[in-house]
Amino acid sequence: MSQKLVPARVPSPGRILSREIEARGWTQKELAEILGRPVQTINEIIRGSKQITPETAIELSQALGTTPEFWTNLEAKYRLRIAGKEKRTT
Repeated sequence: MSQKLVPARVPSPGRILSREIEARGWTQKELAEILGRPVQTINEIIRGSKQITPETAIELSQALGTTPEFWTNLEAKYRLRIAGKEKRTT
C-alpha cells in the first residue's frame, strides 16, 4: 500500500519573497531598484499575479543570497498545487 503524501499548504513564492524583503528591512521599491526591475513587477510577484521566471529567479538569488533553484522550485510547487486544486473542483 503506497500512499502519496502532499503538503497541506504550499506557500506562494510571493509570500516568501515578502517575508525576505521584510526581514532585510527593504521595501518593494528598494528590491526593484536592486534588480533593475519595475516596482510593479515585484508587487505582482508578491500578489501572485506574476510568476517567477528563470531570469527573475537568478536575479532574486543574487540579491537575496539564495539559489535560483530555490525560487523556481517554490514557483513550480505552488503552481502545481493550484492546478491540482482546480482540477479537483472541476
